Amino acid sequence: MKKALLSPVALAVLLAACQPDTASQANQDAAHQKTAQQDTTQLQRTSQQNGDIANHNPLLAESSAPFGVPEFSKIKVEHFEPAFDFAIVQNQQEIDDIANSSKAATFENTIEAMEKSGQALNHVATVFYALNGTDTSKEMQGIAKKMSSRLSALNDDIYLNAKLFARVKSVYEQRDSLDLRVDQKTLLADSYQSFVRGGANLSEVDKAKLRDLNSQLSKLSVQFGENLLAETNAFELVIDTKDDLAGLPEDIIAAAAVTATERGHDGKWVFTTHRPSKNPFLTYAENRDLRKALYEGYIQRGDNDNANDNKKLASKIASLRYQKAQLLDYKTYADFVLEKAMAKNPENVYGLLDQVWPAALAQAKNEVADMQDMIKAEGGDFTLAAYDWWYYAEKIRKARYDLDAAQTKPYFSLDATREGVFYTAEKLWGVTFKERQDIPKYHPDVRTFEVFDKDGSSIGVYMTDYYVRESKRGGAWMNSYRKQQKMFGENVKPIIYNVLNYPRPVGDAPVLLTFDQASTLFHEFGHAIQGLLSDGYYQSQTGTSLPRDYVEYPSQVMENWMMEPEVLAQFAKHYKTGEVIPQTLIEKIQAAGKFNQGFATTEYMAAALLDMKWHTLETATEQDADAFEKAAMDEIGLIPQITPRYRTGYFSHIFSGGYASGYYGYIWSNIYDADTWQVFSQNGIFDQDTASGYREHVLETGGTEDPMIMYRRFRGQDPKVWPLLERRGLLTDEQLKTMKAQ
Repeated sequence: MKKALLSPVALAVLLAACQPDTASQANQDAAHQKTAQQDTTQLQRTSQQNGDIANHNPLLAESSAPFGVPEFSKIKVEHFEPAFDFAIVQNQQEIDDIANSSKAATFENTIEAMEKSGQALNHVATVFYALNGTDTSKEMQGIAKKMSSRLSALNDDIYLNAKLFARVKSVYEQRDSLDLRVDQKTLLADSYQSFVRGGANLSEVDKAKLRDLNSQLSKLSVQFGENLLAETNAFELVIDTKDDLAGLPEDIIAAAAVTATERGHDGKWVFTTHRPSKNPFLTYAENRDLRKALYEGYIQRGDNDNANDNKKLASKIASLRYQKAQLLDYKTYADFVLEKAMAKNPENVYGLLDQVWPAALAQAKNEVADMQDMIKAEGGDFTLAAYDWWYYAEKIRKARYDLDAAQTKPYFSLDATREGVFYTAEKLWGVTFKERQDIPKYHPDVRTFEVFDKDGSSIGVYMTDYYVRESKRGGAWMNSYRKQQKMFGENVKPIIYNVLNYPRPVGDAPVLLTFDQASTLFHEFGHAIQGLLSDGYYQSQTGTSLPRDYVEYPSQVMENWMMEPEVLAQFAKHYKTGEVIPQTLIEKIQAAGKFNQGFATTEYMAAALLDMKWHTLETATEQDADAFEKAAMDEIGLIPQITPRYRTGYFSHIFSGGYASGYYGYIWSNIYDADTWQVFSQNGIFDQDTASGYREHVLETGGTEDPMIMYRRFRGQDPKVWPLLERRGLLTDEQLKTMKAQ
């Protein structure tokens, strides 16, 4: 489970790095570290106590906006450093007061006091790192570098404070005699474990070594993310001959023309390595050489032997992480991380991956054979390459299922898909959304909604930020400007946001989504609804404060509703005619649901296994990243037609995010998702008893207790693996029958 204390510091270091897909990135080591958030009462107290400093800096003064949303228009880049300076000093004083108290240590004056500390710093860090991820600049990146070292040092100051640890240990040793609620017991246990894992038991010499390692890691993680953003923005495929656009849909061509104009190539077309540009080009462009150029531009990011090369950074990070694990008496960094995950250790992770990998790889090889047959039938005399996969997979999908991805896009406009998500939330939990124009926005692209519960009471704010821009990092994630909590005597309402990277609208036409893009919107909303429906006391335990291999579970469950005819009928309407998506097209989508799953599962698992390889290293020797990656992929037998979803040079999830030794978590969470969907499928997708149980035991509870205990309360049993394998089409009928009987 997550670390309960971690003040604002660890949060800030983590957010500086970047947030995951979810999650989203962000999406944010929400699973393991205390999330930095604002509490209005505490900020007001800060303002009153510190006079001019607080009143003249909008990051320290109380917001007068509805719901206490940060007043973004008042916040300038030059406000951040002074606000950090002030809040760090204040947090240091708060911690010193707790550590040096003459009173005997109690849960209230030690554990709970630490939980309440650092609110000003939490707020400053939250706003800064949210904006650095969504609308960065060179100035913001400079501050991130500077703060990474300072916040890492402050984090170490807390966890290596002998007096403070003595008080925490004293309370922990009395735990059996204390009259504590379940969430308080969890907070106490996590606080104590966080100190131990933070080096509190080390010698003074080793504490100094740990400080140095943490400082280096924080700097390198920030640099990795900056290099990747620069690499992604630098590449462009410029096309000046219309014939080279053959096969591409008109909306993609129009978007490429807009991109060209923005980049100074008027009258031409530009494609980039951002997914909304790259994916459709690889799927539809008939020019094989250009597909190759764009694909290689994508997979070579961070691997170009230039100023933004990430290979040495990644190897250095892996080495430092191993040294840190050794210092803390763990065999590998993966052992250190996984101790707090659902998986518990690397052996259990490999145990799951080894169950899925053979079937996924075998299916992928079958898919290669199908594509090679098509190439031959068309008169081609070349061997299928990785940059051909999307193109031929789409052709086979169309031939086999009479389904062209372009057929579905007119029915999935961005606004309508968002309304489909809202419809689903209302049917399940009675939650409704009302757009507000009077709430501050951090960027003009943002749309803001007040969220109401089934009884009509207001429960929080939901922001959406959907369009790609060069100042925004890639991917999709959820995070919060403030988490729900009650620890200052009132129920503080959450401020949640989703970030995605869809193409901007061109002219008057709406943004049309592919099926996968629409599914991603549902996925990220699954994180958001958990943040919005959270009902906890301590802010470090609310929302998505869950282990990495469990936090993706609610988001993956949410994707299931999008495919249901009742839901599709509500939002999947042709943007021109208003016609509901035909049942025949729905049936085609469902029939093709297991298509290309060999590829999808294999490319994902290759990345998950690469992550584990980097973090189960048992040496501090820095590796040749290219050779290391090749050896790792050769060992598992990855075929040349598939590249890992993330190669080392652009694997930001693990080298500048919170997913180190945790990228496997998506498929681990998939077990809970598939098992949960069995219940909804059996009882009815909007069955109120099932929905209420899911809300009570999964969405509301956050990290207040062991997630497995909470899952069992909802499901009545441990999750089964076979629903996941069946869903992906990776089992024969006989294998499925055997697994169901076990």
